[in-house]
Order: sequence, then C-alpha cells, then structure tokens
Amino acid sequence: MKIISLPPNAPLLMESTRAIGYSLETAIADVLDNSITAESEMVDIYFSPFESEYLAIVDNGNGMNEDELIAAMRYGSSNPLNIRKTEDLGRFGLGMKTASLSQCRKLTVISKKDKIISAAQWDLDYIFETGEWSLKILAMEELENYKHLDQLDGYKSGTIIYWENLDRMKNGNVSLENTMGHQMDKVRDHLALVFHRYIKGEINILKTDIRINQLSIDAIDPFIVQKSTMVMDDEVINIEGEKIVVSSYTLPHLSKLSSKEITSLGGKDGLRKQQGFYIYRNKRLIIWGTWFRLMRKGELSKLARVKVDIPNTLDNLWTLDIKKSVAIPPESVRKNLSNIIGRIAESSKRTWQFRGKKEVNESNNKIWVRNKLRDDAIYYGLNRENPLIDNIIKSSNEKRMLETLILAIEKELPLNQIFVDLSNDEKFNNDTQVTKNELNDLIKNIFSQCKDEFEINDMRALFKSVEPYNLHSELIDSIAQEAKMNAK
Repeated sequence: MKIISLPPNAPLLMESTRAIGYSLETAIADVLDNSITAESEMVDIYFSPFESEYLAIVDNGNGMNEDELIAAMRYGSSNPLNIRKTEDLGRFGLGMKTASLSQCRKLTVISKKDKIISAAQWDLDYIFETGEWSLKILAMEELENYKHLDQLDGYKSGTIIYWENLDRMKNGNVSLENTMGHQMDKVRDHLALVFHRYIKGEINILKTDIRINQLSIDAIDPFIVQKSTMVMDDEVINIEGEKIVVSSYTLPHLSKLSSKEITSLGGKDGLRKQQGFYIYRNKRLIIWGTWFRLMRKGELSKLARVKVDIPNTLDNLWTLDIKKSVAIPPESVRKNLSNIIGRIAESSKRTWQFRGKKEVNESNNKIWVRNKLRDDAIYYGLNRENPLIDNIIKSSNEKRMLETLILAIEKELPLNQIFVDLSNDEKFNNDTQVTKNELNDLIKNIFSQCKDEFEINDMRALFKSVEPYNLHSELIDSIAQEAKMNAK
C-alpha cells in the first residue's frame, strides 16, 4: 500500500469556502461568537463605504499572542469533537476565517495580549499568486494605516477583525454607500435578536455591549417576557447526562402590544412566520421560527413561542452546521417537544378565542353578535337587543328604512379584508375614544327626542348601561337634568 500526503490546493479551497452561504449578518454574528467567547464586555463594529471601504470589529476580550493568533488563523483550528468550555460559542475552528472571507478578499486580525500586539493576514489575491497557504505575519510598521488601533491601545487586551476589499457587497451594486447602509440595518436587527441575552446581561451571562458606528444595539426579546404568559413551568429533558431546558410562552394579543413591539416580534415576515421553537446554544440564538415539522404554522398558534436551551456538548446530536444557522433535534428530543407544542398551541388559540368572545358575546349591550346558522356557517350581525339600537328602532318613524340600513351594514361587513389585515398583523385602532364634544352632541340629540320626564329617566338608565357611554356618568346626568328643564 502506498500512502501519499495530499493537502488541498490553497487558492481553490479558500475560494470554494466563500460559497458556504453566509449573509453579511450571519458572517458578522459568527465573528462576534469569538468576541463573546473571549469574554468581551464591549464589541464595536465600524464600517465605511468611502474610498478604501472596510469593516472592522473591535473587542476588549482576552486577546491572543502571536502563537495563538497563528493557530486561530489556521483552517480547522479546533476539533469539533473536542469537549469545549461551557461558554464556548465556536465549534469547527472555521468560523472567523470562512465568515470573514465570505464577504471580503483580505482579512487582517490584530490582537493585543500582555501589552504585545500581533497581526496576521489572509490575502486571497496573494494566495492566488503563490498557490500556497501563505499567511502574512505583519510587523508593527505595516499597521500604521489601519483604523481603530488607538481604541485597541486603550484596552488591556483585545482584538480587531479587519475586512478589506468587500467584493461580495460590491458585486452588482451601483452604490456601495446605499447598499452598505441598508445591509448594516439588517445586521443591527439580526444581532439584536441573536445576542439579545448577552446584550441584556441575563443571570450567569457576561453582559456585552454591541455597537455599530458608536450606536448601541438594543436587545430584541422575541418572547416579550414582561408581557407574555408562561404556559407551564420550565421542562428539563435529560440527554446523555446533559440538560436541555424548555420554556414555553404565549405572547399577548396584538391589541396589548405597541407598534414597535409588533415589529420586533415579527418584522416584515409577520408574527405567523416567527412562531415556533427558538433554539439557543449557550444562550446564543441559532435557529428560530420553526416547528420542525411537528405541526403546521397557523393563525391561532402564531402567539406561541418555545425557548429551547441546549449546551454545546450536544452539538453532534443536533447536526449543527458551520454557520450555526441549522440545527435538527434528535429523535429523543423531538418526542418531548411534540408533547409540549400541543399545550403551547392550545394556549395561543385560547388567547385569540377569548379576545373574540369578549368582543361579540360579553353581554346584551354589545353592538355585534356572533350567530351560527343552520348549516353551521358563522354570521355576524348587529345586536337588536342592544338597548340603544332597540330604542332607536322603536322610536324611529322610518322603521323599514332603518332595518334596511342595518341589513346593508351587516351584509357589507368586509370579512375578507379584515382576515387579510389580521393575517398581515396589521394593528387595529377601532378602540379610538370618542371625544367629549362628540358624546355631548350625540347624547343631547337623543334626549331632545324624549317626550317627558319618564322617557328621560329611561334614556338616562339606558345610556349608563351601554358602552362607551357608561364611562361618562356625570355627563349623562348633566344632560338629562338639562333635558328635564327644557321639557317643563
């Protein structure tokens, strides 16, 4: 048997790994994993589309000496089967290199440790010329033109990841300035969600302040914990001696959320698409908005979200990919999750149904009623037993005309459009308060039609039993008293 050493062709392999599938936001998130693992309390992201465009990520983490830096620049710098520290967000030893070079052609890493600065660089164009794994080790005088070194000087230790020649971002785009600004907005939203537990500094998590061009990123909590309902106590799934913790939440009804909260919860994709499991590896969000085909995404379950915390020791069971954006639960976990989603989906369904019942069937004073016809079809109609509607019909000289108008209103109820708006998570504002002047004019007009004091007393009692007039008892009494004086 003959054995030969067959190392990969450096230029071809490095160009090929650029096509793994990183977006700008997932690439930056992968680099930030290293900063957080290095116990950084501050991470600054800088970018500039002008002249010599660049993107830099500066942290105040533990830093690296030259030997550690060279090891970190090696492709496959760590074995994915090795046992990692519990706070380690890495896996394959490829993230910093593949993520960075997926977006640029020149990656420079400058790191400070024990007051000594070391620097190394992968330059794809230079590697193409040499045909070798030619890692450049840079001297201090070669770093003079690199921005943000002064910030590193102010830290006891830290690292700068510097991207130059941003060819992927420039491809097919007329204006890099507009493209970069738009892309960095997406980066901000992505990091705010993926690292929200680090940005907030949860218990047992080192708080990390992440900034883009000096502007801090605010955490996006996908569960709105302060307003949401926990469906059940945390459940623990034991796999191979390790614990997976599952927490289930039902979001509040849309009417209880601000526009900003709705946007942060679903964004342009909508709440319906973002329901499901949120998988965290060492508190870092890696995949979200999926039920893993354990159930369908539906309208009534779109308030359901399940947080699943997994340790990095179970990476092999979850078939985690290089980008840390795909994870498939093992069969033993799927069985447990399947039982949980039935309960969380039912809770979300109850939230919608309770709101619906409250809107149409709370009492005889409601304007609308929900009826079931003989063929089990649902029909929404005006409530003829509502005291105000009943009184108006009885006192009208044009009863047939009024009944025709009511039927027309019921028949023209835009149910299809209402459904479309609900599906698109539009925020409704039908609860707008009637102004005091409007109430005053309306109540006066109806009291003016009362023939005597008995009718005035009946009308006053009627108003006080009907929403929203029952909230203005003093105004009703005042107008009723005035009507009695005019009737004498």
